[in-house]
Amino acid sequence: MTATSTFSVALANETATSELMADLALLIGAGDVVTLSGDLGAGKTAAARALIRYLAADDTLEVPSPTFTLAQTYELPPFPLVHADLYRINDASELEEIGLSPLPDDIVALIEWPERAPGAMPADRIDIAFSHRPALGSAARAAEITGYGKGAAKVARLNELRQFLDRAGFLNARRERMPGDASTRSYARLRNDDGSVILMNSPRRPDGPAIYNGSSYSAAVHLAEDVRPFVAIGNGLRKHGFSAPAIRHIDLESGFLITEDLGAEGIIEGDPPQPTAERYEAAVDMLAALHRESLPDTLPLTADENYDIPVFDIDAWLIEIGLMLEWYLPERGVQPSEELRTEFLGMWRGLLEKPAAAPQTWVIRDFHSPNIIWLAERTGILRVGIIDFQDALLGPAAYDVVSLLQDARIDVPEQLELSLLTRYIKARRATDASFDPAGFAELYAIMSAQRNTRLLGTFARLNRRDGKPQYLKHQPRIWTYLERSLAHPALTTFRIWYTANVPPPVP
Repeated sequence: MTATSTFSVALANETATSELMADLALLIGAGDVVTLSGDLGAGKTAAARALIRYLAADDTLEVPSPTFTLAQTYELPPFPLVHADLYRINDASELEEIGLSPLPDDIVALIEWPERAPGAMPADRIDIAFSHRPALGSAARAAEITGYGKGAAKVARLNELRQFLDRAGFLNARRERMPGDASTRSYARLRNDDGSVILMNSPRRPDGPAIYNGSSYSAAVHLAEDVRPFVAIGNGLRKHGFSAPAIRHIDLESGFLITEDLGAEGIIEGDPPQPTAERYEAAVDMLAALHRESLPDTLPLTADENYDIPVFDIDAWLIEIGLMLEWYLPERGVQPSEELRTEFLGMWRGLLEKPAAAPQTWVIRDFHSPNIIWLAERTGILRVGIIDFQDALLGPAAYDVVSLLQDARIDVPEQLELSLLTRYIKARRATDASFDPAGFAELYAIMSAQRNTRLLGTFARLNRRDGKPQYLKHQPRIWTYLERSLAHPALTTFRIWYTANVPPPVP
C-alpha cells in the first residue's frame, strides 16, 4: 500500500500562496513531481508562478500559463523545472510527445490538471489541491497537500516546517531564496517589520550508504548528520568571542533553525572574484586568535545533553582522500588496482601521523570565502562572521589556514597566500615563543595535500553521483594548490607518486 501524508492550509490571498510554495521549494529537488489540481480559477497557475519565481529568485520573471504550449522548461539555479498544463490533453499517450512520459529524473516536474491523465502520474509525487473559499474573501483559497509514496515524507516535513514557523512567529514573513551548498541543507531569508533572519532546513540524513566499515561516508569522516553540532559549535564560538550567528529558534528533532542574519557581504570582490586583502588579513587574525584559545572538547547542547566534538583522525583523513581513488581517477580514465590502492593508503597513513600528533584545536573545516561574512560595522576579528561550522572537529590548526588560503572556489595568488601564511605565523609567535614556524609550514603542506586530494574526489563525486557538474570547474584550481603543497621537501615522495599515477584534471 502506497504511503500517504496529508494536511490542509487556508490561504487568505496570493501572498499566502507564495509563502506556501516557497516553503515547499526548500524541500524539493531533481526527480520530484508536484501536481496542482483544482477547478478553473482555483489558483493553480498562480501557485506555479510563485514557485518558479522563488526558485529563480526573480519576482518579475515572466511565467506564462502553458495551456497552449503544454510544457515550458526553466533552467533554474537549483535544478531544471518543467511546468506543464494537461488541460488540453485527451489521452495519456500524448505526454510522451511533450517529454513527460517517462518523466526525466533530473528535473522537477510541476504539472497542472493531473486529473486529465491520472494513470500517467507517478506513484511518488506531491499533490496540492486548490479550492475557492469565497466566505473568507474573493482571493481566499484552501490547499490540501498530499504526498504519495516518497512524497509522503516531504509533505510531512512541510507540515512540520510550517508549524515551526508559526510557533516562531514567522509564518507570514516574506521568504527570499538563498543559494544552497553541496549538502542536504537549504536556507531562506525571512523578512518582517523587525528585519530579517535566516531559516535553516537541516534534515537528519547520512551522506551515502554504510560502506565504510558499516558507516556512511558522513559518519566515517565525522560530518554533521543533524542540526545538533551547528547549535553546539555556534554557541561555543560566540562564548569565546567570535562572530557566529545567534540562534533565535530551534527544533532539534526536526532540524529547523532560525538564526541571526549576518548579511551577505563577503571577503572577495571583482569579476572574476578575487580576495580582498584587508578582509583576508582579518580572517587570518581571527584564526590565530581562535588557535590561541584553550578550547573544550565537549560543549553543552541542552540542559540535559552535551555534544562531544569528534577528532579529525587518521582513519577519517584516509577515507576522505580515498574519494580520489573512488571517483576522480575513474573519471580521468584510470581504474586503480588493489596494489596501487594499498601503496597510496600506506604512504598516506605514515605521513598523517605528524598532523595526528600535533596540538588540537577546533577545526572549522570549510573556513573559506563562501562561508565568511564581512561585518563592517564591527571591529577587529569580530568583523569576520562565520556561518558554516557544523562539521567542526578537533585537529591541527594548519587545516583551517589551508582552507582559507587555498580557497577551492576562487584563485588565491601564491604571493598573497605566502604573505597571509607569514602573517598567521607571526601572530602565533607573538604570544607563544614555543610556536615552531618550520614545523607549522610542514603541517600546512601535509594538510594542503590531504585536503586538495579529497576535493578532487569530492567534486568528481558531486558530478557523477549527485548530478552537480558545476563543481568540476574548480578542479584545475585545486590541482594548482596540490602542486604547491607537493613542492614541500617533506612531500617529495608524494610528488613523484602523484606525477606517475594521477592525471591532471581537464582544463
